[in-house]
Amino acid sequence: MSTENKAGIDALLTPEDSVLVLIDHQPFQFANLNSHEPTMVVNNVVGLAKAAKVFDVPTILTTVLQERGGLIIQGLQDVFPEQKPINRTFINTWQDPRVVDAVKATGRKKLIIAGLWTEICVAMPALQAAGEGFEVFAVTDASGGVSKEAHDMAVRRMVQAGVVPITWMAVLGEWQRDWAREKTVPGVAEIQAQHGGASGVAFAWEMQLLAGGTGDGI
Repeated sequence: MSTENKAGIDALLTPEDSVLVLIDHQPFQFANLNSHEPTMVVNNVVGLAKAAKVFDVPTILTTVLQERGGLIIQGLQDVFPEQKPINRTFINTWQDPRVVDAVKATGRKKLIIAGLWTEICVAMPALQAAGEGFEVFAVTDASGGVSKEAHDMAVRRMVQAGVVPITWMAVLGEWQRDWAREKTVPGVAEIQAQHGGASGVAFAWEMQLLAGGTGDGI
């Protein structure tokens, strides 16, 4: 089970030990997304994907039966225009050897998952991967279920198995960790401004104050 390193500095994510899998953010799944406002899930998963790109975190896109369920949303494809999502027949992503092999090829053990729907397409691979020795993190606000109860019960079930629930901005914060990591600050600022809502506005203000600027924005 994914039960180690739940406290202490090693419990936190770093870009160097993370791999991200984004599952089935497709029109069919969004059509019956009722646990969250769909536009928020779109905003959050695209923000998460952009963060992964800024921090060079390997990211795997996957769809299920895209010829019927639709292509992955354009916002995600635009972040990784060169990547063709792995199109599966397996409902459980972790049963598709192409996805598993892609994850294992990174050599990383902190597996971050977001997808639609939480109770099926997130929970199933999260539970299986946790049982195979991965430290699994489920990004709850970049995922969603057919009802609030379905989403919440899935998160509870995953927690019982040692999966860590986390939000997309928490992932971003743990990857950045130190504002002295200047290389990624511009990218983080841009992501916050585009996808951070009120936090993005506050972050822009803070950056203005730190820079001693006149308020031209980021």
